[in-house]
Amino acid sequence: MAASRPAAISPADASGVAKFIASEACKRVALLTGAGVSVAAGIPDFRSPGGMYATLPSGRITCSERERAMFKQEPMYVVDKGVFTNNAFPYLEVRRPFILGSIQRKWKPTVAHWFARLLHEHGKLVSVYTQNIDGLDYHVGLPDEYIVPVHGSIGRVQCEACGALHDAAEFAKKVETNIKDIYDMDPNAPAESTEIPCDKCRKPQVKPSTVLFGSSLPALFFDKTERELPSLDLLIIAGTSLQVSPANGVAAQVDCPRVLVNRDAVGQDLGLRFAD
Repeated sequence: MAASRPAAISPADASGVAKFIASEACKRVALLTGAGVSVAAGIPDFRSPGGMYATLPSGRITCSERERAMFKQEPMYVVDKGVFTNNAFPYLEVRRPFILGSIQRKWKPTVAHWFARLLHEHGKLVSVYTQNIDGLDYHVGLPDEYIVPVHGSIGRVQCEACGALHDAAEFAKKVETNIKDIYDMDPNAPAESTEIPCDKCRKPQVKPSTVLFGSSLPALFFDKTERELPSLDLLIIAGTSLQVSPANGVAAQVDCPRVLVNRDAVGQDLGLRFAD
């Protein structure tokens, strides 16, 4: 457990947190969540050891040799804005199983997602600031205005070039038929990838509305943090390494107790202090 005001939660353990949340002193709660809250749903993790980036089969990606060398040096270049603008295939091939699984609802919300719904039902939830792009936060009946998709969402599809929106289910069908499977999971996948052009501008720049590296975060994130963080009674940080900026800054911008629910102790550089 970690809290910026240890005296506000006593005892500084799960029972103390539950008691504080149920009390009249706790009226406004926000969550900052990461990949850890979705791992139990079976969703592949991208950044951890053994995750999709660490095991990236760069030799099978449809790309130039220069791009391949970039991916070997830093796998996260597959979701770089400059790379996607020139060649959409690395993004679509690497995330093919994730795109299909998310849009086709292969994975179900975990207890962490339902906990946010419970807070909402009790009138205590302010927002869920999710760093996840899997869209599971939208599958528990939370009104959209309570969800802040910091890095975008797989469930919304648009053209990166012109901004035109596309039907997610139709896009998933095109990914199935046009994008090859570099992980050998789908025997019906095509042998080679072919472009998926935008219905409006005809450029092959259609993708889920996830934030590419080198792009700005949604304005909603900055608007909500400015308005909501100063008045929180509790911030729950769950399943995140707190390494990705500026989302990790949420942990440092509040003046209230902060509770960390995580496999590892993180955030010391952001001011989190841990009880014994």
